[in-house]
Amino acid sequence: MEGGAGNAPRGDIRLSDPRFGDKSGVSTLDGHLPSIRSRSDGRGSVSTSTAEVDTSGHLVVDVQPTADDNGDASATVGSICRPAVHLELAFHDLTYSVKQPMWSFSRSRDVEAAHSHGEGVRTRTLLDGISGEAREGEIMAVLGASGAGKSTLIDALAGRIQRDSLRGAVTLNGGALDSRLLRVISAYVMQDDLLHPMLTVAETLMYSAEFRLPRSLSTSKKRSRVQALIEQLGLGAAANTIIGDEGSRGVSGGERRRVSIGIDIIHDPIILFLDEPTSGLDSTSAFMVVKVLQRIARSGSVVVMSIHQPSYRILGLLDRLLFLSRGRSVYYGPPAALPRFFSELGQPIPDGENPAEFALDHIRELEGSLAGTEELVEFNKSWQEKPLSRTRGVSAAPASMDKPWLSLKETIGLSIARGKMVSGTGTGTEVATYANPWWVEVWVLTRRGFTNSRRKPELFRVRFGAVALTAFILATLFWRLDNTPSGVKERFSFFAIAMSTMFYTTADALPVFLIERYIFFRETAHNAYRRSSYTVSNAIVAFPPLIFLSLAFAAITFFAVGLAGGAEGFVFFVLIVLASFWAGSGFVTFLSGVVSHVIIGYTVVVAGVSYFLLFSGFFVTRDRIPDYWMWFHYLSLLKYPYEAVMHNEFGTDPGKCFMRGVHMFDGTPMAKLPMETQLNVLNTMLAGADFNSTSCITTGADILAKQAVDQLSKWGCLWVTVAWGFLLRVFFYLTLVLGSKNKRR
Repeated sequence: MEGGAGNAPRGDIRLSDPRFGDKSGVSTLDGHLPSIRSRSDGRGSVSTSTAEVDTSGHLVVDVQPTADDNGDASATVGSICRPAVHLELAFHDLTYSVKQPMWSFSRSRDVEAAHSHGEGVRTRTLLDGISGEAREGEIMAVLGASGAGKSTLIDALAGRIQRDSLRGAVTLNGGALDSRLLRVISAYVMQDDLLHPMLTVAETLMYSAEFRLPRSLSTSKKRSRVQALIEQLGLGAAANTIIGDEGSRGVSGGERRRVSIGIDIIHDPIILFLDEPTSGLDSTSAFMVVKVLQRIARSGSVVVMSIHQPSYRILGLLDRLLFLSRGRSVYYGPPAALPRFFSELGQPIPDGENPAEFALDHIRELEGSLAGTEELVEFNKSWQEKPLSRTRGVSAAPASMDKPWLSLKETIGLSIARGKMVSGTGTGTEVATYANPWWVEVWVLTRRGFTNSRRKPELFRVRFGAVALTAFILATLFWRLDNTPSGVKERFSFFAIAMSTMFYTTADALPVFLIERYIFFRETAHNAYRRSSYTVSNAIVAFPPLIFLSLAFAAITFFAVGLAGGAEGFVFFVLIVLASFWAGSGFVTFLSGVVSHVIIGYTVVVAGVSYFLLFSGFFVTRDRIPDYWMWFHYLSLLKYPYEAVMHNEFGTDPGKCFMRGVHMFDGTPMAKLPMETQLNVLNTMLAGADFNSTSCITTGADILAKQAVDQLSKWGCLWVTVAWGFLLRVFFYLTLVLGSKNKRR
């Protein structure tokens, strides 16, 4: 087979490609021109082990002006020396079905497409034998009405469907793509713009660069990469504008969509999947987005996207179209071949009409008929068998480009060498699963978390106000408790309410992950960072506010209530309050990984803390709890901080008296009698006994024994509470591992 241009041997690497223009093989990297040398192995393939790249800056992407289709100069990212490595993502006979209950098939066409699978269950085929290919330098668009299977096909190609549920093959240059490798060499842009609203455009892209670009690349070069990408995406005017949300005005919808694309192409992947990137945009913004995708494709990537109904201008930017109808292929080929396709079908497209719109309208009309689209499906099959059906209307490419001439392993190796997939930190054909070590991910995630928190100070202010107000109410309600039986009971109540307050006020942590949930799914789907990194950084960001809340609560209540222990007792009270906040935050964070709805989450938090309080030992002491509920007593997060403050109050001075003889009538009708009468009665009752009205009846140690607070010391209770906080975050990590597979079943 002939390679490159003219009669160059197949093993040679061409430094120019007619698809990309004269500049596709030229790049300046810190003033150097990277040189790539290769040799043929005698079989016509390239030996990547002998390819040498100027390592002085091959990870930096130079931005050079190039003329677009309208003659405008635009920045093109990714103009590193591009050898003519042809990439072909092929898919053959993809079939995917799901089981659904009968009641979900409300429309007759669904029933027709469903197959019986047991009583009350039907199997619906979402993809039915779809085949095709997408090539480097081209945009392949998947079209069809709602429910046609566009997003399902994109998910299938992107490895977002469980392999045992999907039949068929997806290959790159003939090599099978395993899930791990695909996550590294590709990027997936979801239909929804999942971005942190309080970060600016430049910050969003910079954080993405820190995740996806290796630590070996300097910060200045990462900033250069981000700036080049901002220019390529046409976001220069909005670089310092926050993304925004419903409550904060930010960038426009089109700019937001381009940012979503930018964060996934920062590492220059060789395959880019997009699920309806123009959805919800006006025609101009949609055209700009697809124009950006065209530049990305021409920089050496495979771009596969779904689109609902492209305008005439957008259609001119697309290279291959795949029309779907109820999961079946009804047209596959270039846009320019659409008129001929429908002309041979007997449905010529009127002059001046958008071919894509005509095709979609005709498909919808057939779907509403009794015969359906069966005739169109069969005609497309016969059309695909014609010699030039797939290339008719496509700009001519060299003969050697018809099929890839490098294996998957060789392709990845040369892609790394030429600057693609800059997250690959391995050598040769090895690609690192993650661009950075674990601690770097934690550092970047923590910085981003603190930035988000700093941009919304009102959240902490509201939380601080709630804690301070609760502390003030408790301080005034339990002001200066005395050392009488009544004072002891009131201390019990204060401790129970105070410790449960720590858990109730941490409920504000619930929406934190729920808001970031799908951002997390998107970022981890293609290995931006590890789940463990996110778990640790989430805990680090949440901890500093807890310190201020603990100090404020303790300072307001400890001395006002008149708790025992002095300075040492106060320090321990601050620590146990902080530990309670820590455990409560861990509990709520864990629930946010299990429950996906805020209202349900708050309900579970309130119910859970109520149960913890019920079994803490305040209402019913441990020796009175039935054996079948004892397990819940030890699982109660409130048990340990409650017992800790009880120890701090009554165990610091075990001999301190809290009930004397004169207090024996408290809570009885005798308490209403004058004190002199009570003393006379008491002396008469105790005549001859070595006991009087001032004798101590109950000490602090007696109170602890009576309340069954005798299994752990106060420091033991503190460490158990801290351990609960860590354990709950381990559980949160497990929910992230088990609940974020990002794949359909």
